[in-house]
Amino acid sequence: MNKITKNIVWVIFWGSSLTACHPTYEVTKVVGKSVAIDSQLDAEPDSDALALLAPYKQKVDSVMQQVVGVAAHAMDRQRPESPLSNLIADVLRKAAVNILSKEADMGLVNIGGIRTSLNAGNITIENIYEILPFENSLCVLTLKGSVLKLLFENIAAKGGEGVSGIQLDITRNGKILKATVGGKPIEDERYYTVATIDYLAEGNDGMTVLPQAEIYDCPQGATLRSLFMKYVEQETEAGRKLTAHMEGRIRIIEQ
Repeated sequence: MNKITKNIVWVIFWGSSLTACHPTYEVTKVVGKSVAIDSQLDAEPDSDALALLAPYKQKVDSVMQQVVGVAAHAMDRQRPESPLSNLIADVLRKAAVNILSKEADMGLVNIGGIRTSLNAGNITIENIYEILPFENSLCVLTLKGSVLKLLFENIAAKGGEGVSGIQLDITRNGKILKATVGGKPIEDERYYTVATIDYLAEGNDGMTVLPQAEIYDCPQGATLRSLFMKYVEQETEAGRKLTAHMEGRIRIIEQ
């Protein structure tokens, strides 16, 4: 285990308490030292703390270990394209049906928001939380084709992201060679819909063009994790194992 150093600081005050009624208190001394957060702490756990946490841990484990589906094969997360990022982008694009009454033209998720891979076999609630730990929510954006082209430049500059409904051919240094939506070239004046997450919709993680969207529809409570959980459960109810593959959605073309 890598050693992590955490600074522990004690602040000593004159007086017995801090309240707004005693503005005369002031810091007189600060004492600190570094404490290594490493495997030595695991070797000597605090028995009282473990006893205190035990009933809560049992309740959490009973929920988190529930099996909600089965993965037919392992799915990785990586650039420029990967099975797991393809699948999650597909889930976002399909989730737009509740807003648009049809799938969005494009789905987009950042690789950095997918925190780990999915192993073959049983899928537990804990696995889904590990893959998607953030409280990111669905946002469906409407933007012009001219802006969508700029979004593709953002994606190419990152070397790829999780996408659905589009196909990009890019060079290793981020130049776009080909870009299509639904198999067709982009029309500058046409409006396109993009199902993504609020974090990216705000222009974060290199998606700087998304705040130029003309319409934002971000329903409350539609977290990416809950949407993915629902998809896994639906596949299970239909008797299907979870599967996704490489499809050439983003290809790096050597020149």
